[in-house]
Amino acid sequence: MKKVTILLLGLVIMLASQAGSAFADSKLNGFIDDVMGSPYKSGGTTSKGFDCSGFTSYVFEKMGIELPRTSAAQAKSGTKVAKDELVPGDLVFFDTVGSNNSTVSHVGIYIGDGKFAHSSSSRGVVTDKLSSSYYESRYVTARRVMDSESFVNYAEVK
Repeated sequence: MKKVTILLLGLVIMLASQAGSAFADSKLNGFIDDVMGSPYKSGGTTSKGFDCSGFTSYVFEKMGIELPRTSAAQAKSGTKVAKDELVPGDLVFFDTVGSNNSTVSHVGIYIGDGKFAHSSSSRGVVTDKLSSSYYESRYVTARRVMDSESFVNYAEVK
């Protein structure tokens, strides 16, 4: 059963990536689009204002997936994923406190094509490239919190 699930997820990822943006018309994209541009608010968990983990918690709650409240706690959820194996819906974590000691202080949602959505303290809910000079040097890890069924239901291009 595990091999079938892995094979199915692999096929879904392959087909999604051939559709241009692997994130184009998914339900997950809609959840993010609905709050794109929402302002940053420390401790915020609603579209009136989000902090980074409030944003990820809000989006995943729409899919029936409960996440811990802080980015550091979210970084311990799910399964670790290599950067080159990211799929839409994976959580990506960064050390943005300036010490670059791999302490998780920021989280976003990978959306495909090397981009992620997050609540920036200076710009609110936006998308950025993982390869940007700021985020690339601060990348710590990624975690997969969606199972294959959730991926098909929410992150797969329809």
